[in-house]
Amino acid sequence: MTAPEIARREFLQQAAGGAAAITLAAAAQPASARAAETKKVRVGVIGCGSVSGVYLPHLKESPHVELVSTCDIIPERAERRAREFGIEHHYPRIDRMLAGAEFDLLVNLTDMQEHEHLNQEAIAAGRHVWSEKPIANTHAAGIAILQAARDKGLRLWGAPAVVASPQFRFMAQALAQGRLGRVAAAHADYGHTGPGWSSFFYETGGGSMPDLGVYNMTSLTGLLGPAISVTAMVSIITPTREIDRKGTIQVTEEDNAQVLIDHGGGVISHVQCGFNYFNPHGHEGHGEQRHTISIVGSKGYMGLVGYDWEPQGVDLATEAQPQMVRHAVDSEGYVWQQGASLVAKTLATGEETLITPEHALHVVDIIVAARESQRTGRRIDLTSTFAWPVIA
Repeated sequence: MTAPEIARREFLQQAAGGAAAITLAAAAQPASARAAETKKVRVGVIGCGSVSGVYLPHLKESPHVELVSTCDIIPERAERRAREFGIEHHYPRIDRMLAGAEFDLLVNLTDMQEHEHLNQEAIAAGRHVWSEKPIANTHAAGIAILQAARDKGLRLWGAPAVVASPQFRFMAQALAQGRLGRVAAAHADYGHTGPGWSSFFYETGGGSMPDLGVYNMTSLTGLLGPAISVTAMVSIITPTREIDRKGTIQVTEEDNAQVLIDHGGGVISHVQCGFNYFNPHGHEGHGEQRHTISIVGSKGYMGLVGYDWEPQGVDLATEAQPQMVRHAVDSEGYVWQQGASLVAKTLATGEETLITPEHALHVVDIIVAARESQRTGRRIDLTSTFAWPVIA
């Protein structure tokens, strides 16, 4: 084993041990003490488009959240969401928001291209941040934001929240128990024919990987371990798109991607995503029943039913039980938009979530490497990592 491989393994073991220590310390507290420490986290939401219509109801219902303000560059959208959810303050720009009513946690639901600089501004102003994906445009920029947060005693997290689902937990435990034998390969896919309500999906900094593939990349690295290298082909299938209220635009970021991920130890996974994929379940994909993630080993096969952001269960067949059996059919309240509520609970109670900024940034690194692989025709090595296993 080489020195870099030893260092990588030591990092993962130390990080996993640290996370376990935090969890055990929190669990050791008396219930009365933990309850006494519970408080409301003041939340400001920036980006009041369609995604906010899903996030805000979940935040509103959280016992750990006080909704303080909304913000959007289209002021009437911020005002409408504030009125809809009984929020007192609304602003047209982030500088006005940060200088306005005090809040603790920024929930960033803006266009993908805006996340990085808005997250920087919020951290600089002393706010914790939950960011929709991607957390930053590059791994290096994201690490700089994370370090700035730590220097100020702040927290930073990024979507997606897929590791919080009971289906992910079942799959991780099945792998840890060796039920599939020697794991060899995995495949995941997510696609539809593309949104028509905004152009940012198709512009530089957007693309199908940070919008769609990010879910599968998070799930597969969470299950199989961090990527050590990436080989990919990405392309533009539809060079122009018709966008509501904007007309015809040129597509400048990939709308079709095939990404091979080397997880080390011979384990290889494949992620397929794009905006040119007919889906009988439509854009949302509700009701999807096929295996969108499959993992195969020497003694078993496991398939996630439905998309990892809306899982329906896990099918498992093994050498000992060859007939497929469905597990984890109860989602236990898991929904894809719960990430901001989970981290608000962390800030309020000290109960840590499985979602980490390092994992989100590692996936950003995979996306950047995939584009570099297409540009150069080479396999791209990665040095970024995160604490793994996510679930022992």
